[in-house]
Formats: sequence, structure tokens, C-alpha cells
Amino acid sequence: MNVQSAHVVLVSCVGQKLERPAAACDIYTSALFTGMRTYAEMRASRWFILSALHGVLKPTQVIEPYEQTLNKMGAKDRQEWTKGVCQSLSTLLLPDDSVTVLAGERYRAGVVPYLRERGFDVEIPMQGLRIGEQLRWLKQHNSNGS
Repeated sequence: MNVQSAHVVLVSCVGQKLERPAAACDIYTSALFTGMRTYAEMRASRWFILSALHGVLKPTQVIEPYEQTLNKMGAKDRQEWTKGVCQSLSTLLLPDDSVTVLAGERYRAGVVPYLRERGFDVEIPMQGLRIGEQLRWLKQHNSNGS
């Protein structure tokens, strides 16, 4: 991998959070998020969190706890969220970056087509897996490094 390109992982936020301000990488506490974070830290040159409230977060960005999910947003609000996320990603990603997305359908819906239309190589390794299957997949890939 040259300096110009990187492997970037996008991880979705989760509902389970600390009850105090913390770095985005630490505020989300579920087993699913912990597994996605480990995967990203093991494999990515850079990684970001897709937050229902904040859009795209850098892992070290300190945020307050919040209660918001795309699953409870209306279609118009999700479209606005997607537009903001895509604008942020356009400034964070380099043209030759490859992107792995570890996020549910609502978080991926507009983002993945946007990235692919701009020529990014996008992988969605847990697509179609239920939560338990995602946890098993992450455990396997985080323990053996493959």
C-alpha cells in the first residue's frame, strides 16, 4: 500500500453507550461495537464511526452520550444524514482508498452507492448476517487475523 492509498473501515454506532462524555471509540460499549472496533484497529490505516447524531466521527473525537438511531428516523431525515456523511467522507477519503463497511443496511443505504459511484473499492463483509452471526464473524476474524 502506498502513501496515497489506505484501507479505511467505517463502523456504525450502537445504542449501548457510556453515561459520560468520552472519545467516540470508547463511548460505544456493546460487544458488537467492540468487535468492529478491534477489526478496524487491526486492519485499517484509518477508521471512522458512522453516528446517527454526528455523521462521521473520528475515533478520538470526544462526544456526549446521546440517544438517536437511523432506525427511528424518517426517510427525509435519513436522506439528510446520508448527504452529510457523504460530504464528510469526500474530504476524509483519498481517491485510491479501499473501504470496508461494518454497518447495518440503514447506515449503508446511501453511503455505499455514493462511494462506489466515485470509484472506491467497497467491501461489506458482514452483509446479510444477523447480530449473532456478525459477532461470530468478528470473533473469528479478530482472533486469527484473516
